[in-house]
Amino acid sequence: MKRESRPLSARQEAVMAVVRSWIIEHGEGPTIREIGARVGLSSTSSVAYQLRQLEERGLISRTGREWSSCRLETPKPPRRGLRSR
Repeated sequence: MKRESRPLSARQEAVMAVVRSWIIEHGEGPTIREIGARVGLSSTSSVAYQLRQLEERGLISRTGREWSSCRLETPKPPRRGLRSR
C-alpha cells in the first residue's frame, strides 16, 4: 500500500465520515449502496472507486472481498531515513 501526503478530496472525506459513523453504529462496515445513499452517489462504481482510493492510501482495509468487511486503519507516520552525523 502506498501512502500519499496530499489531502483527501471532499468526496473522500465524506466517504470516510460515513464509514466511520456506520462502524460505530453497526459494528461493521457499510455496503457500497449504503455509502452511496449517504454521500449522494447513485453509481456503485463511483463509490467503489472512492473506497479503492482510500484503501490504497492505507486508511481502510478489507478482511474479505465485500466492502462491508472494511475497517478503519490507524494512519502511520511517514518513515524517516537515518541521519549520519
